[in-house]
Amino acid sequence: MTSPSNRGAPVSTEPRINDRIRVPEVRLVGPNGEQVGIVRIEDALRLAQEADLDLVEVAAQARPPVCKLMDYGKFKYETAQKARESRRNQQLTIIKEQKLRPKIDPHDYQTKKGHVARFLSHGNKVKVTIMFRGREQSRPELGYRLLQKLAEDVAELGFVESNPKQDGRNMIMVLAPHKNIKPRPVKQEQDGVVEADEAPEAAE
Repeated sequence: MTSPSNRGAPVSTEPRINDRIRVPEVRLVGPNGEQVGIVRIEDALRLAQEADLDLVEVAAQARPPVCKLMDYGKFKYETAQKARESRRNQQLTIIKEQKLRPKIDPHDYQTKKGHVARFLSHGNKVKVTIMFRGREQSRPELGYRLLQKLAEDVAELGFVESNPKQDGRNMIMVLAPHKNIKPRPVKQEQDGVVEADEAPEAAE
């Protein structure tokens, strides 16, 4: 049964090193990956000290445990650097949304198209929604043609990732930026979606 003093204590993920390795013998790996073999822990620690390196347990579950001679401080630093680089290279995909009516007038269409083009140029995907009302629902081809036109007008910036499809009273298409367009840093947005009709426009 877990004692109250240990409950909730963080579990260490750090490997055991040097004197913290309390086993009679280990399978030793040299600093360049060479197999030294099974040696007594005293001999492994002596070899580490002579080489001015650390003895690091890399496979605790093995019998006997596998330990490697390495500069543990340098290893931790390089591992942290790689983790930071990996996070930096991860692309945060934000899905913007733009809503249009099937009988949108030319001026409004140009405005909406400008929003879509800007979103794509910033490296974001765009969910384009055509909203049908009343009798417009019997003319889905109007929405389809409008979405096709929009996709053609922004083809230099993005491509159709999800073809137009009917969703109740709406028709939805998803545009994605070309791979050579990198996402810009963005502030966190709820659910990763911004309603372009509702969100204030950022200054260019």
